[in-house]
Amino acid sequence: MLLNLFLFIIGLLLLYYGANWLVKGAASMARSFGLTPLVIGLTVVAFGTSAPELVVSIVSAVQNQSMIAVGNVIGSNICNIALVLGVTAIILPIACQKATIKRDMPIMLGISLYLLIISYNSHIGRLEGVSLFGGVILYTLFNYRIARKEVSGYLENCAPSDYVPNDLEYINSRMKQALLIIIGIVGVVVGAKSLIYAAVNMMQRFGVSDKVIGLTVVAFGTSVPELATSVVAALRKETDISLGNLIGSNVFNILCVLGVVSMIKPITIPGGFIESGLLIDYLVMMVISAMPWLMMASGHVISRSNGAILLVSYLCYLGYLTIK
Repeated sequence: MLLNLFLFIIGLLLLYYGANWLVKGAASMARSFGLTPLVIGLTVVAFGTSAPELVVSIVSAVQNQSMIAVGNVIGSNICNIALVLGVTAIILPIACQKATIKRDMPIMLGISLYLLIISYNSHIGRLEGVSLFGGVILYTLFNYRIARKEVSGYLENCAPSDYVPNDLEYINSRMKQALLIIIGIVGVVVGAKSLIYAAVNMMQRFGVSDKVIGLTVVAFGTSVPELATSVVAALRKETDISLGNLIGSNVFNILCVLGVVSMIKPITIPGGFIESGLLIDYLVMMVISAMPWLMMASGHVISRSNGAILLVSYLCYLGYLTIK
């Protein structure tokens, strides 16, 4: 048990630092190719902090633990909004742009609905995986085009470091950028393997199912980078980074993580989508995802009280998983 606990802690640390190095290197490299802060925030930073979910889910699928992969994505999306966004809003109320309400949040909800539809037959095949992965490519290109239009002329007037979010240090050297990316990937991969091995061993001893393991321990563990990034951004009063990071991460989790996993190995939901109780978890994810959208509809702000509501919702969900 002590060995498993040690491996679990090491896994968390490697996931956190690995993702941090990966994001720092990727953001600097993205800027060196002429990308803007908005593109970096919605894609590079968001996708980089979701790297643990991708690696953990792939490893789980290869090890015939597909329910951990699915549970990890659903649980991480719930955790990102209810826990991470809740804590971030309690630290500092989050103001959002109209585009977030009219474009980004509806896209995230629409993608969540699509996942619900293709999962209803208890199977996500390779063709459906291709459709998901194709979606993340279109999503990235869409954000890139929008960002280029919104910041037309901005590139000529700013220094390279201006394009990197304030919580990320700009690195000039291409060699250092590549080195950080490589080290970050290694850290995430090794951390993911360590986390899965320890979490599964510990919780299976108590008779906990793969689905619950994925929805709770693994989901929280892989959401640590999002939590750290969003809290740091809030402390530095960069709330746009917090919200953009979480929306982008949730989109990436569904489209890329489950897309890649199901292309590698089709996902079958043991016991059936409804019978296993996964339908309820999907619905919780959609309701939790819609809550900030409704909160921002009138005042364009997620207040501290709204953050508290999100946090309590997450605690209630954990309570449901514990007693069911």
